[in-house]
Amino acid sequence: MEDKIEEVYNQRCADVYDQWFGYFDEAAVDVLEELAGGGRVLELGIGTGALALPLAARGVRVEGIDASPEMVAALRAKPGGRDLPVTMGDFADVNVGGEFSLVYVVYNTLFALQTQEEQVRCFRGVAARLAPGGAFVVEAFVPDLAQLSAGGGVRLLPMKDDRVGIRLYEHDPVRQKMKSRQVIFADGGVRVFPVEVRYAWPSELDLMARLAGLRLRERWGDWRRGAFDAKSEKHVSVYERPARTH
Repeated sequence: MEDKIEEVYNQRCADVYDQWFGYFDEAAVDVLEELAGGGRVLELGIGTGALALPLAARGVRVEGIDASPEMVAALRAKPGGRDLPVTMGDFADVNVGGEFSLVYVVYNTLFALQTQEEQVRCFRGVAARLAPGGAFVVEAFVPDLAQLSAGGGVRLLPMKDDRVGIRLYEHDPVRQKMKSRQVIFADGGVRVFPVEVRYAWPSELDLMARLAGLRLRERWGDWRRGAFDAKSEKHVSVYERPARTH
């Protein structure tokens, strides 16, 4: 069952993902458009297109990779969704052709890759697809030491007018994995969404980048380029493939 957690999550939440878990940040669209520099762009784990569609609406040439037929079906049902090229498959392999000026993976999606080896392979695959001077942007949470040291527990999710929820989680420090169940109580009943991630510290991601021939250009605490410091709960890291030198 462990290897199927993400598949089950996608199947169960595709119909409510945008409404309940949807991700959109106008500042993220601004940053990604700027980093694209008019070139070709690839999103890893494009899902329902929450960022790809606004980028495409600005004229950015966006493509995507995703393994979930349910999520991509939700993308296709949106205005403009059928126009985006999407490769079905595991984004750890970055199995697409050509070069890109920008590759990005947001909202902790990199951590859906369940082993360090898969994450390293993803960095290497991205590096192979980046044009010289191109950027790889990773948005991910910073592991919470208090939560990790507890080993497990229950947390109340942000309350909404039409639903409430709790998250039950277990921590495996050896494999750096967080296994959780999000239980949502809404008018339609109770729904359970399984989530399992293999987290990595920013410094570990930096090493993965170096192994792939990339280097850290910038790191912010948010999409508005806020400072990244000890209080930051997430980071937006911009890695680059060095431009060719003569």
